[in-house]
Amino acid sequence: MSEVTRLLQRMGQGDQDAGAALLPLVYDELRRLARARMAQERAGHTLEATALVHEAYLRLLNDGDGGLRFDSRAHFFTTAAEAMRRILVEHARRKHSLKRGGGQARIAFPEDDDDGLPAIASPCADADHLLCLDEALNRLEAEHPDKAALIKLLYFAGLSLDEAGAALGLSKTTAHRHAVFARAWLYDAMERSDG
Repeated sequence: MSEVTRLLQRMGQGDQDAGAALLPLVYDELRRLARARMAQERAGHTLEATALVHEAYLRLLNDGDGGLRFDSRAHFFTTAAEAMRRILVEHARRKHSLKRGGGQARIAFPEDDDDGLPAIASPCADADHLLCLDEALNRLEAEHPDKAALIKLLYFAGLSLDEAGAALGLSKTTAHRHAVFARAWLYDAMERSDG
């Protein structure tokens, strides 16, 4: 059992000090995930990778009920990816509510050259891309939670298809099939919301 797993278990048992001891062990990996995610954002984004990591980690530590339970290292990073997703969506909603508009760049759905999957360019309006994707992802999650979980790891955590599949316990073939399905489903849902 790794030190990270031991600390995660201690956190689940209510050990307040375990969270502080965990951060140095997972910080570099969380920064890598955040940098990968922020690289997909438009130029000039006001949220930086470091701020995203810190906010996500604080949310993980202060989940509201004090009963953090992580089954494994993969579960922790999956939860961290979801926290980053929520932070970015909240940030986009705040920016959108300011109705600043203009100067927004079109963001393409990420392509992972290593997995051979086609990229999906968002048909949604430029400023609304993340909100449109979030809405479609929530609908996908309601119908196909396993496929939505894979897309969250690919898009919001910046994992490769092999890494995301392994984190979810999927074979390479199943992960590829789920990703192809989910990307097509999301593209269709986003296209319908635009039209």
